[in-house]
Amino acid sequence: MEDRIPETPLFDRSRQRRGYRLNKMAMGLVDPANREAFRTDEEAYLDRFGLSAEEKQAVMARNWQEMVRLGGNVFYILKISAISPARMTEIGAHQAGMDHETFLRERLGKKPAGGR
Repeated sequence: MEDRIPETPLFDRSRQRRGYRLNKMAMGLVDPANREAFRTDEEAYLDRFGLSAEEKQAVMARNWQEMVRLGGNVFYILKISAISPARMTEIGAHQAGMDHETFLRERLGKKPAGGR
């Protein structure tokens, strides 16, 4: 799958189809019983949805950028951040390949903690 914008995965029909299992798994996390199953045995929960080894590795590493590349819809994969708390700006920094403080400063114009 080739993206037209360098280093920016386009969520098109092909990627949507590719990410079906990943997105279905993530949407399952709206159910409290599924969230508990995810917390208790994450790998077993992922196996229930037939995720590939590559998809499982991306989820277990909380590699947001890779999940999107593999077809994860950002709105669905954010459900994972409800279990493993991650601020939206942390996910944005990861997507941009930046550390959180640099992302806040350069992308959002915010000063780092401590007012420097």
